Amino acid sequence: MLTPVKLLTCIMRLILDFPYQRWNIFGISRRQCRSLAESIIEDEKDASASLTDSASAGCIENLTIYATAITARARDGKTNYQILNDSSHGSSTTYSTFDFENVPTRKSVSAPFFLFSATSSQEVTMELCSATDLAPLLGGLTNSTAAAEYLCGSFGTVTNKFTDVGFAIDTTYLLFSAYLVFAMQLGFAMLCAGSVRAKNTMNIMLTNVLDAAAGGLFYYLFGFAFAFGTPSNGFIGKHFFGLKEIPAAGGFDYGYFLYQWAFAIAAAGITSGSIAERTQFVAYLIYSAFLTGFVYPVVSHWFWSVDGWASPSRTDGNLLFGSGVIDFAGSGVVHMVGGIAGLWGALIEGPRICRFDHTGRAVALKGHSASLVVLGTFLLWFGWYGFNPGSFVTILKTYGESGSYYGQWSAIGRTAVTTTLAGCTAALTTLFGKRLLVGHWNVTDVCNGLLGGFAAITAGCSVVEPWAAIICGFVASGVLIGCNKLAEKFKYDDPLEAAQLHGGCGTWGIIFTALFAKKEYVAQIYNGGVLGRPYGLFMGGGGKLLAAHIVQILVIAGWVSATMGPLFLILNKLKLLRISSEDEMQGMDVTRHGGFAYVYHDDDDSLPKHFQSRKVEPSGTPNSNSATPVV
Repeated sequence: MLTPVKLLTCIMRLILDFPYQRWNIFGISRRQCRSLAESIIEDEKDASASLTDSASAGCIENLTIYATAITARARDGKTNYQILNDSSHGSSTTYSTFDFENVPTRKSVSAPFFLFSATSSQEVTMELCSATDLAPLLGGLTNSTAAAEYLCGSFGTVTNKFTDVGFAIDTTYLLFSAYLVFAMQLGFAMLCAGSVRAKNTMNIMLTNVLDAAAGGLFYYLFGFAFAFGTPSNGFIGKHFFGLKEIPAAGGFDYGYFLYQWAFAIAAAGITSGSIAERTQFVAYLIYSAFLTGFVYPVVSHWFWSVDGWASPSRTDGNLLFGSGVIDFAGSGVVHMVGGIAGLWGALIEGPRICRFDHTGRAVALKGHSASLVVLGTFLLWFGWYGFNPGSFVTILKTYGESGSYYGQWSAIGRTAVTTTLAGCTAALTTLFGKRLLVGHWNVTDVCNGLLGGFAAITAGCSVVEPWAAIICGFVASGVLIGCNKLAEKFKYDDPLEAAQLHGGCGTWGIIFTALFAKKEYVAQIYNGGVLGRPYGLFMGGGGKLLAAHIVQILVIAGWVSATMGPLFLILNKLKLLRISSEDEMQGMDVTRHGGFAYVYHDDDDSLPKHFQSRKVEPSGTPNSNSATPVV
């Protein structure tokens, strides 16, 4: 007999365990009910489960099942589970079924505490706690109906509060991650400013501001819809233009848009580094709007949308090579896109004046501030903890039994660790590698090596072991050094090594993921914990994932080349791409932006003369006030 004391015990279990449960059957014994709960969800392919002699296990009394249905998988909009109740302990059997109908076509859907009431040969009804069903169980109370109504009302209140808290925690995590990724724009700005000559500092800083501003407007109007406008086809999204119908129940909220916008402008920022110090201002505006509003969103739709043709999260189950592409945070979607776009821009523009001498030998045009380069690198490092771990989007999710230390929060921590190790390994490898090649320690090379390691690990950061991340960083350093050697050989000029760093290391990161993705991590993150998906080739998972990732590399290279290449050619044909030789020699800060980024002269006569700074003119320029340059 289910006494009021036992019922209150179940209520307490519900309150204590609710935020972390996927499924839990509440009865006299949690241990006795565990097998019952697991059998309901273990066979998702057949979408059915049989529970034999469940009443004798003590989990069902009076043919009433108490369950917390936190996550229900959606397949074709309807999921059927069959429950076998042996109500007479062997003499006869009765069957009951219940359906999850009209479930949104998302990976998972949250549901409150449900009461499943089953009677002989009757469909199981799924409803919130029913006072009508609960009142007979409280027969010992004076007013059992009122008590049942009060308990059910309390259930509803507590359930709604926990649901609200869950949404609030996940949304706060997503917004915090978005702020970190956006802070990377400051890192890009500092890195770019330090990597160019002082005469172009104001120009490159302004382009970084424009990437964010123009990208924000065009991603709002078109980009987000092209990327995540579901339902749609496999090529491009077609809903949510101008964030119409957002937020929506069971759909996207504003925080998700903000997070994805921060990614889009990161891709545009990569491209701006490749064409620095020689590009017209109008060209920046045009390419940035086109990249963030169309080119990048289409790629992100292919690999990150639930409708994308190569997405690992397709709702129809029709996955590329049975796997889809595992590009968790965007080694391909972000870094390859930005790097290849920058490659075409720099190739069409040609190298900067004096970058190569008359014999074709490379001449170093060093940036003016190593301090800004290091500052920008650390800011990017900090922001990468929103870029990679933040790509989980949610944090309040378990991978195992309730009460376990292991859940999505642990996977997020592991992702931060793999990100860190890949970057650190790449930095040290570049340090010693360049020391052997050029004979000195170079802080700028180390910073670029660090970022190359980050760009490489971005695809597989969530599905590889920490030891594998060290391999990723080590190889990424070699890829970067090799790409720089090729760039010099073919007289390719990229002031920030953006195409080599993001394009080359991003490509390696895609291949690396297909080699080292771990079976269990792939199942947890992409398959609801169910094993069976292809995983890393070197981890025993076969070559299907590698085949999918080779396809990704080819289609990204082809798509970006087919869109950004013609755009830069058209701008060049219209003489809107490159500045004049005179402007380039003088520097764009003076010729295009009204003055230098730094103050060279102080007109404050109140200061002693030896404290006043003066502009240093080039040697040989007649100027009675010229000071001797200090090196």
